[in-house]
Amino acid sequence: MSPVSAPIRVLVVDDHTLFRRGLTALLARDARFVVVGDAADAGQAQRRAVELQPDVILLDNHLPGVNGVDALPALREAAPAARLLMLTVSEDETDLVAALRAGANGYLLKTIEGDALSEAILRAVGGENVVAPEMTDKLVAAFRALPAAPAAAKDDALAALSPRELEILREIARGASNKEIARTLAIAEATVKIHVQHILRKLNLSSRVQAAVLASECGLA
Repeated sequence: MSPVSAPIRVLVVDDHTLFRRGLTALLARDARFVVVGDAADAGQAQRRAVELQPDVILLDNHLPGVNGVDALPALREAAPAARLLMLTVSEDETDLVAALRAGANGYLLKTIEGDALSEAILRAVGGENVVAPEMTDKLVAAFRALPAAPAAAKDDALAALSPRELEILREIARGASNKEIARTLAIAEATVKIHVQHILRKLNLSSRVQAAVLASECGLA
């Protein structure tokens, strides 16, 4: 028999007691997760993160005192290994970009279905950056609004990639997950994950979305 994986330890941060309880109950139905604690504001979240060292922190943006986005650096310091996922009602692209720049590993909306939330948490723990489908176009638009790098610089960056990395970058631009890329290219999902890390490092990027935008601008998509 294969060993049973330990459940993913989650810290829930939200100022609404009923939402925290509801989310805790939802995750409790899935043996892959265990909610190890909750917090109602940024200060309490930081203390709980230090104490509990969770695998994942689900963080609302609209908190009393310090917003969730502003709390991200302190939470990253409090629990360096944790994946930080915003779970919010805000569909504002300014909040989205600010969260990702501040170190969030994902941006999800509270309208998300339970199964989709579970999948997003698993993908985040697997090393992916997860963004609500409703926010993807806004994120791409925000990055495209930034000053474009010279074409020669883009070509130089892509020249640093191996043929396999270029294949994977093309699949990322199409919106494929690591699992889908592995299936398409007939390689292990763990191998895809390593290639993605190398791609981001070589291109000096911090997320798959940035990589997808660059690939699109270079005609790979």
